[in-house]
Amino acid sequence: MAQSARTDIGFQGGQVLSLRTADDAYAKLMDALADDGSARWHSLDLDDEVMQLDLSQVVYVRRETGNRAVGF
Repeated sequence: MAQSARTDIGFQGGQVLSLRTADDAYAKLMDALADDGSARWHSLDLDDEVMQLDLSQVVYVRRETGNRAVGF
């Protein structure tokens, strides 16, 4: 079973999209962003939908590491 974690995608203009992505979908997104802009659009496969992202508008991607601690 693929692991998923919270992923925040920040866009020009300040909008932030928060969603849960599987490890493989996150890896594909990072590969597409590292591809020096050869493709403008990327299909992000989520559990119940497919989202089209304009990679030229993405400013940052933040992913939850899972190392959260509660308490003191």
